[in-house]
Amino acid sequence: MQTRQILSIAAGVLTLFTGIYAVRFFWFSQEPQPVDTPAEVHELSGQDKRLSGPFRYKNLTVYLVHGKDTLTGRTPLTLEEAIERKAVIVHETADVNELAIENVSAKDEVFVQAGDIVKGGQQDRVLAVDLIVPARSGRMPIDSFCVEQGRWTSRGSESRAEFNSSADYAPSKELTVAAKHGKSQQEVWNQVEESQEKLSAATNSNTASAVSRSSLPLTLENQNVRRDSGEYVKTLSDAVDGKADVIGFVFAINGRINSAETYGSSALFAKLWPKLLKAASIEAVAESRGESADLKPVAVADIESFFKTAEAPSTTETRPVTDRVTMTTRESKTTILFESTDDKALLHRNYIFK
Repeated sequence: MQTRQILSIAAGVLTLFTGIYAVRFFWFSQEPQPVDTPAEVHELSGQDKRLSGPFRYKNLTVYLVHGKDTLTGRTPLTLEEAIERKAVIVHETADVNELAIENVSAKDEVFVQAGDIVKGGQQDRVLAVDLIVPARSGRMPIDSFCVEQGRWTSRGSESRAEFNSSADYAPSKELTVAAKHGKSQQEVWNQVEESQEKLSAATNSNTASAVSRSSLPLTLENQNVRRDSGEYVKTLSDAVDGKADVIGFVFAINGRINSAETYGSSALFAKLWPKLLKAASIEAVAESRGESADLKPVAVADIESFFKTAEAPSTTETRPVTDRVTMTTRESKTTILFESTDDKALLHRNYIFK
């Protein structure tokens, strides 16, 4: 074969592979797009809140909740940012169901949300109550449940006496209910195991960590879980941009209402939004196996009914957490509402559809 023919064939092959590479690069580098993101605002009859949305990606639908602030004064730090700033210390107590939290800041209060996961200590935990930790608080007890089994020593370079991060929130409504309502360690472990199994199936991988197979936060750090949930986060995170009166959100997975979170401060919600969206996205990934992404968004009328039903029952349980924070539970056949107040001002509401 002549040299000219060989060069011609080589050039053709090179052009073919260049074209294939270009197509693959263009296809896989495209940012995920939401199914639709209209900016409609929906008034809710007889309620002091409004909705905007829907904002959708695959099997996750989000509506933002708009309303007035009920909390005044300086916005507290979230637990995640307080730990990062070393403004708060979460101490191990060697009691699976109780930790101690200490705010060492001279001026900033810290908001702890039931469902916050703390990593480290002798076992990873999920916190079970809402709490405002005042500046220079000293050690305060806080209820917790283990989201890891078997370990009772330090892990790697982590401190055995303290918890080094709180980057994640409970990634399923069932786990939230087990910690806040069922108050059962065995049920918490069952829900951790179920989340791990669903995430492994949805990502077609083993999401349990070789370092500690039962650790929920290590599963949530799995690269496949982060990759798949990250697509949801990337698509939906800017839904709150330019909306100063957003106090919470409600979300549906696979066309069914899941949960809602509202706060007494739009500034507090803005701080919590990335962590909350990440948790909702991880739950959507866990529930995505076998589900079609072509789902109709949940109707506003259904969300309106959800809020009314959850808020209707008389108090089923009220408990003081501290001398200023009180948690109240209201339960119907289809809903649970956890409400916390700070000196009688609304702090946080967590609505769950059973």
